[in-house]
Amino acid sequence: MGNLSVPLTLDERIAIARRFAADLLPALADGRLRPLIDRVFPLDQALEAQAYMVSNAQVGKIVLTV
Repeated sequence: MGNLSVPLTLDERIAIARRFAADLLPALADGRLRPLIDRVFPLDQALEAQAYMVSNAQVGKIVLTV
């Protein structure tokens, strides 16, 4: 994988996507791997959710529900 200060080439991006599809998608699909949800906000609290995200206090994903 490329250095973070240098943009990835198209071939590197394709290789990463293929590894993700081969290694992680099956585990996501069958439940062995699940995202960590930190907090769930209703859509009408999107500004609060953004403030929480900017605070860097979360450990996991911040979800907006519709």
